[in-house]
Amino acid sequence: MPDSLQLAKAIDHSVLKPEASRADVLDGARLVREWLIGYYCVQPIWVREAVAALDGGAARVVSVIGFPHGCERTLVKVEAARIAVGEGAAELDMVINLGGLMSGDVGLVTADIAAVVVAAQGTPVKVILETAALDDERKRLACRLCIEAGAAFVKTSTGFHAAGGATTDDVRLLRLEVGSSAGVKASGGIRTLADAQAMIAAGANRVGTSASAAILAAAHGGPPLR
Repeated sequence: MPDSLQLAKAIDHSVLKPEASRADVLDGARLVREWLIGYYCVQPIWVREAVAALDGGAARVVSVIGFPHGCERTLVKVEAARIAVGEGAAELDMVINLGGLMSGDVGLVTADIAAVVVAAQGTPVKVILETAALDDERKRLACRLCIEAGAAFVKTSTGFHAAGGATTDDVRLLRLEVGSSAGVKASGGIRTLADAQAMIAAGANRVGTSASAAILAAAHGGPPLR
């Protein structure tokens, strides 16, 4: 298991609720700095402010694209990706075209991801599969399409779907399917140190959570690392 600092560097601290205010985003940035967290994931409207609040520190800002449903037209996702990168996002978490995947429209799903990857201009793209809404066959198919389209990571969940969030079984399946070709991010319902450790043991190399401080306090056994 990683030590507390290694765990902090593997966390995407998330402030993604639609009602999150500017004060909430700034509080999140302060938490990220205090706990030496590696990544800070925010809604597109807050990318510029999150970058400024981190003030050139080691943490990188992540923006979500097509969040939380993935139903936007590809051109909309592409423009959102360009704007986010232009405002300083260092990674993009895009939601897969879930309806296209459920319909078996492989070409549509692949083209959607590939277009965002191109628009990102080298900025890593993580593709959210919403695994709780998929059977295993579709999970495997989605992983293959993500690799084909050039995604850097596959990600379990938005954390906003009624079907649920990340499970260790899904993380194992995703890791087995992508092998070393992509990263695996576990996200959705990860609230405790035991949750985070279980996801990493199952094959995740990134953990998305809004409970970062509680997780790291348990790992560290004390106050913020910084």
